[in-house]
Amino acid sequence: MIAVVDHGMGNLGSVQNMLAHLGADSVRTTDPAEIRQADKIILAGVGAWDGAMERLTELGLVDVLQQRVIEDATPVLGVCLGMQLMAKSSEEGVRQGLGWIDAEVRAFSFDSGPPLPLPHMGWEIVAPTRPSPILAPGAEELRFYFSHGYHLVCSDPTDVAATATYGYEFPAAVHRDNILGTQFHPEKSHAFGAEVYRRFIELQAP
Repeated sequence: MIAVVDHGMGNLGSVQNMLAHLGADSVRTTDPAEIRQADKIILAGVGAWDGAMERLTELGLVDVLQQRVIEDATPVLGVCLGMQLMAKSSEEGVRQGLGWIDAEVRAFSFDSGPPLPLPHMGWEIVAPTRPSPILAPGAEELRFYFSHGYHLVCSDPTDVAATATYGYEFPAAVHRDNILGTQFHPEKSHAFGAEVYRRFIELQAP
């Protein structure tokens, strides 16, 4: 069973619909007991950094997520804001992140050339930088849908699994052990996104 963490931010129903389409059992939950019993965890959503971290704290979910992800090595997939929450901090807020990836979240800043519209919304080509279990190996072109105004800056470049370009290159996916994340929205990315979720569903714990 996959636990989709319900922090009240973003259309988590579309994530569950994709999982159901692929034949996976999932539960949208704020219950620590259900998260403890889950085989895998998805932390998705859109919205503001502080609001999401405050909600996770209020629900008493930070400690159980730390236990399942760090101590139990449960596979976890962060999507958009969910991936950003895996970092240590964000320019968008003052609260600490989950700290699973040694990274900070920064706003897009276009120091040279004309500024691009923000938030960044639309389809982009994603280029894998190393093998990742959720990205199809050897694919000639991977295209995914993005909607964000902030992006990760990773201290360890080996945590970056794929990049995209919007004015400049930024991490489109991360991977460290059992921790996976996508800045793009697989649930809005048609066949490319379905393949990401299928691979996560079939992923075996390390």
